[in-house]
Amino acid sequence: MRYASVALDIPTRALEGAFDYAVPPELEGDVVVGSTVLVSFSHRMAVGYVTATSDAPPDGVAPERVLPVSQVLAPAAFDEGAARVAEWMAREYACPLCEAIRPFLAPGQKVRVTRASEDAPWELQTERAGAVDARWAALTPTADDYVPARSASRQRAVIEALREGPQRVAELSATIPGASSAVAALERRGVVAVTRRRELRGRDETTLSSAAAPRPRRLTDGQLTALAAIDEARAAARGDAVLVDGVTGSGKTEVYLAAIERSLAAGGGALVLVPEISLTAQTVGRFRSRFGDEVAVLHSRLSTGERFDQWDLVRSGRARVVVGARSALFAPLSEVGLIIIDEEHESSYKQDKAPRYHAREVAARLARERGAALVLGSATPSLESLERCRAGRFRGARWSRVEMPERPAGAVLPRVTVVDMAEQFRGGGRSVFSAPLVDALRGVVERREKAVLLLNRRGFASFLMCRECGCVPECPHCSTALTYHERGHMFACHTCGRTWPVRAFPDPSTACPNCGSRYLAAYGVGTQRVEDELSALLPEGVEVIRMDADTTRAKGAHQRLLERFDAAECAVLVGTQMIAKGLDFPEVTLVGVINADTMLKLPDFRAAERTYDLLEQVAGRAGRGGRPGEVIVQTYWSTHPAMRAVAAHDRSVFLDAELAERAEASYPPFSRVSNVVVQGRSERDVRAACDALAAAVRERVGGAAGWEVLGPADCVRARVKDRVRRHVLVKCPPEAEVGNLLASCAAGLGRRAGITIAVDVDAYDLM
Repeated sequence: MRYASVALDIPTRALEGAFDYAVPPELEGDVVVGSTVLVSFSHRMAVGYVTATSDAPPDGVAPERVLPVSQVLAPAAFDEGAARVAEWMAREYACPLCEAIRPFLAPGQKVRVTRASEDAPWELQTERAGAVDARWAALTPTADDYVPARSASRQRAVIEALREGPQRVAELSATIPGASSAVAALERRGVVAVTRRRELRGRDETTLSSAAAPRPRRLTDGQLTALAAIDEARAAARGDAVLVDGVTGSGKTEVYLAAIERSLAAGGGALVLVPEISLTAQTVGRFRSRFGDEVAVLHSRLSTGERFDQWDLVRSGRARVVVGARSALFAPLSEVGLIIIDEEHESSYKQDKAPRYHAREVAARLARERGAALVLGSATPSLESLERCRAGRFRGARWSRVEMPERPAGAVLPRVTVVDMAEQFRGGGRSVFSAPLVDALRGVVERREKAVLLLNRRGFASFLMCRECGCVPECPHCSTALTYHERGHMFACHTCGRTWPVRAFPDPSTACPNCGSRYLAAYGVGTQRVEDELSALLPEGVEVIRMDADTTRAKGAHQRLLERFDAAECAVLVGTQMIAKGLDFPEVTLVGVINADTMLKLPDFRAAERTYDLLEQVAGRAGRGGRPGEVIVQTYWSTHPAMRAVAAHDRSVFLDAELAERAEASYPPFSRVSNVVVQGRSERDVRAACDALAAAVRERVGGAAGWEVLGPADCVRARVKDRVRRHVLVKCPPEAEVGNLLASCAAGLGRRAGITIAVDVDAYDLM
């Protein structure tokens, strides 16, 4: 008798680890690691995932008392290595094991099971995510001698169409009415052979000029050094990490491509992560131009069926290079030689829902498990990665850093000008655009070039404020000021997504919700307003394209907007941070940052680092071709180290000041910070639960060196969707295992009606 360890899909911290079940002889071939099974648990049927199998019964339990696996619901989606990574994720990120396993499952697989009747087998629910086989028709040799009846006009039309070659039956039916029945009749006579071929959904092409990767005549010295370091890490096969620290436009992508070629030649595959979905069309185009059909794409904007097709290409071994957002990390690629994380500093690699993993940390663990090399690339590496490279080792793996300080083909970094908007205001400037930015934009138009303008805030204005009583309308369901969108004349809450119709002054229908005054006017600047003012400032023939969360909601919108920008002779791209990294347009000679201060004063210890990263990244979009680039940064805090570092292209100006502050306050990279959020509808219950949790953590921590518990306190967003939120911050040493401690403290509180507890280890969102 064989036995299986099954992780039950019951998301509660009260259940730890997997449970053992016997494998009936008739299911031995199907109950393997990674398969989804139906088992009996606590007198009811439950879904579970096999994480291990064994010939030995569980310790201390008689074999006849071990319950059997009832049914196999889905074939294996992951292997033993992935199961071990999932178990590590559950411990590291304080989540139930089933939540750590779900990212590894086939796209569209649901937890619930149904059956048509009591006698019918249970079936796992899916979102129509199975494979699709298209019917193809082709003429057989007997078609040359076959003469259709005089009245069989459809058969004659089908035969004539198929003489050009095999076609899908669906295509024949679209051009020849009734073709399907004619094909069936011809098939019965042996004139036509119908076969089924696997059809891949959603294989969109792109016209982006940057979506190709012509092989350079020679690599730069920096690229050759980076490639040698990656080869050494891959040959070591122990999960070593290489940080490719290259200035924007230094050719990091070419290093990735060359490293993947060598990995494929050695029999390994590659996982490549990009931080923004907007980058996938460009990145996938480059990789497919080099590796063809061996590239699979995985990201959230694909439909369930499209994701399944790409996932299945990887599982079957037909695709050995996987490109996508952070979820691509869990693709079923068995022979992994390289894991590449581009723009590794990006906060989008941190998952904001359970399991709240960080892709960099899971990738490091996966690389150790698979014996692969981890490659991190960025022009602005995270402070955590820099510190690990300085130390040389982290969690048993070697970490090294390679610099790429030059751009290929003699291209130079752009000239950066920091404009003090306070001085502009004192000089009479009231426009969104400073005088230097206006002059630079006019120069771009005269030379028929392109520009990129960054403003990290969508909408027309940040908020409306009554000029008589000072009221700033807030969302009635969240503690968030409402953003004004002039297109559609509405308030929008960017926390819960609700909208309300409203008109701003001087419209006569405007009324303050507090005092009734009509002087409810717009304050602040959003991307809609920048787009409108640009259209008024620039002459006809200059295309203004806005790219933010509002204009990219539709599927494929990112790609269509970038293709418009790429195809235009002279254009300005206005957008939020999604345009700040990775985009490669040689015609862009000007980058403008409308307000560099939008993130700088947030109550977040990473605010300065995020500001520096964003500015340095967006500055790198300029001057990537043969023409020199210019960057104009508008700010009210021109003396901040982040501004001075960007202006001088000297990271040390920012790093020295930032690291000193982090060390003094014991923040990463000198510690780990976990954020435990307690929320519910009753403020009293939330306060009681949060107080009890904080007391439990303090009791467990005691006086251990390097540990600190802060709070409880109200979250910055103290109310979201009518739920009160309070939190506790826990600091611990960089290599401490905090996940198990926090999970056990949360589980020790027991179930409290209406209360949810979210444990976020290595938190990036403290609000």
